[in-house]
Amino acid sequence: MTTPSRPLRFIRRGQPVTLHGVPPDRTLLEVLREDLGSTGTKEGCGEGDCGACTVVLGEARGGQVHYQAVNSCIRLAHSVDGMALWTVEDLAEDPLIQPAAQAAAADAQGAAQGGTPIHLHPAQEAMVQCHGSQCGFCTPGFVMSLFGMYQKYVAPTLPAVRGSLPPEGAQPALGRPGGGLTAAPTLTAAGTDAPRACPPQAITRALAAEELSGNLCRCTGYRPILDAAQQMQHLPPMQVQEEILLQQMELLALTPQAPEADLAYIAPTTLPALLAARSAFPDAQIVAGATDVGLWITKQHRRFARMLDVTRAQELRRVREADGALVIGAAVSLSDAFAALRQHWPQLHRFHARFAGLPVRNSGTLGGNVANGSPIGDSMPLLIALGASVVLASVRGERALPLEDLYTGYRQNVMAADELLVRIAVPLPGAGETMAAYKVSKRTDDDISAVCLVLNLAIDGGTVQRARIGAGGVAATPARARQAEAALVGQPWTAATVERAAAALQAEFQPISDMRASGAYRRTVLGSLMQRFWLESQGGPQPASLDQFALEVVA
Repeated sequence: MTTPSRPLRFIRRGQPVTLHGVPPDRTLLEVLREDLGSTGTKEGCGEGDCGACTVVLGEARGGQVHYQAVNSCIRLAHSVDGMALWTVEDLAEDPLIQPAAQAAAADAQGAAQGGTPIHLHPAQEAMVQCHGSQCGFCTPGFVMSLFGMYQKYVAPTLPAVRGSLPPEGAQPALGRPGGGLTAAPTLTAAGTDAPRACPPQAITRALAAEELSGNLCRCTGYRPILDAAQQMQHLPPMQVQEEILLQQMELLALTPQAPEADLAYIAPTTLPALLAARSAFPDAQIVAGATDVGLWITKQHRRFARMLDVTRAQELRRVREADGALVIGAAVSLSDAFAALRQHWPQLHRFHARFAGLPVRNSGTLGGNVANGSPIGDSMPLLIALGASVVLASVRGERALPLEDLYTGYRQNVMAADELLVRIAVPLPGAGETMAAYKVSKRTDDDISAVCLVLNLAIDGGTVQRARIGAGGVAATPARARQAEAALVGQPWTAATVERAAAALQAEFQPISDMRASGAYRRTVLGSLMQRFWLESQGGPQPASLDQFALEVVA
């Protein structure tokens, strides 16, 4: 017999949606287009690369709504249970998105004169005014990324709004009839001025380019879309009535659920329950952000009868400092994990932005990237160079080991069948440390590395006291360059030392040739990056880099 799936519940257009019988490996895009008839969200690449399928999720965090743009094509539908969901079709029809006070007064005057105001969200109106769409296929994804940007940077600057839910029994149009909608009780709530995790700031062109990463367009050349990103902050503002939305999500959380053991999609909310489920179902597919598992479903057409979602366990969602280390839970998103790392290593900003497109970073988790163990994953060389350790846990207890000792072969590791990676500890920077992270790929943004190299040296009195080097794309696993480290430690920090270390680094690995680069190219790049690190450490003229160039748009 097929194991039943839990009912899938989320908030959309001010109402709870409940869907039954959704398979555990069904994607959110499939549910939107095929089950709810919401075809505004497009399927382009099916692998989280083009952004046409982008939607925005709202999640309750610490009494606030946290917004994130994600790729619905590789996001599992059940992973959004209990959240709020917006697609491009919802922005003008969601009763919880209202004009700010000054705009509401103008609407009231217009209604008194016999007109019925129809509000495009500033993300939509800006695209219209700036002619940001041509063929239109990518437009829904861009609009939703703009909406996520608006909620992140513009909405926190607006005064709080007050309101009430739509009348009990109200049914918004959600595609074909029978979508499983249930009405919410009427609630009244006041707004809040609680601080946001991300401080508001003006949307500059550089910020817009970073926030829109992961959205591709083949028509406009991006200039009008970047114009729209800046324009929307100057349009009549609109806000989400978050206090009401939070109460709706709280009501969903109070709905009784079947026992996890009886379900095909298991999402425990505590670490003990998660480890118990791992022990009971060792064959269940572990899933976090599904940025890899989603590809197995869409590209390899693999099917999974049971999923174990680690992202609901609260212990795995925390970032804290303890015992001289930054401790990052395995279910912390890549966006949040890098934000925490950048507090201590601000030079990681560009490396973070190039890791992947923003929707991928919002879904993917640091623990998932590490546990997956891809030799071209960018977080592992960084964490190896920073001296990170991982904690593995099971119902039998916990054990810690250096990150570089986790891997035994290509996508193979030392974890037992009942173990999970639960957290990563990164020692805080010490005195005299110099660190740089380099990513070499065919495209500057949103591309997989041909070579990733991270160097972390402690230099005192002109002598290298400590060295840690992490490398990716040059071996079957993410690797620590121990021979190159040995060529540096105890030696004067001079050009001659660097030359010997570069030669040791090139000799240490025998990278393969593939579609991204030849083995000879990779070895040459390793030596060149070591030389670049030396030149940058001397404070002289910086080597030429694409990161130094910015395109200026002339009106």
